[in-house]
Amino acid sequence: MGTITAKQLKQRTGEVIKRVRAGERMTLTYRGKTVAVITPAAHDKEVGPDTTWEVEQAWRDIDLALKATEPPFEGWREATQWIRKRV
Repeated sequence: MGTITAKQLKQRTGEVIKRVRAGERMTLTYRGKTVAVITPAAHDKEVGPDTTWEVEQAWRDIDLALKATEPPFEGWREATQWIRKRV
């Protein structure tokens, strides 16, 4: 697995894409810290109508969960005042 900095990725994007397409995994760093791992896409599961439905179902589930929960505060100011009273 190779390592590449954010600056190198910006300067050598084409080279990185070729290496990843060839099957190499690359670790992306920013200011010396790992921020991502770039891996080749799995070709066994192509994007198509089935995956689109899974995403749509996931968003429906998220929307239902959000609607089921009610925020305890009207906004960030009310939450900030509550926190300040607690401390």
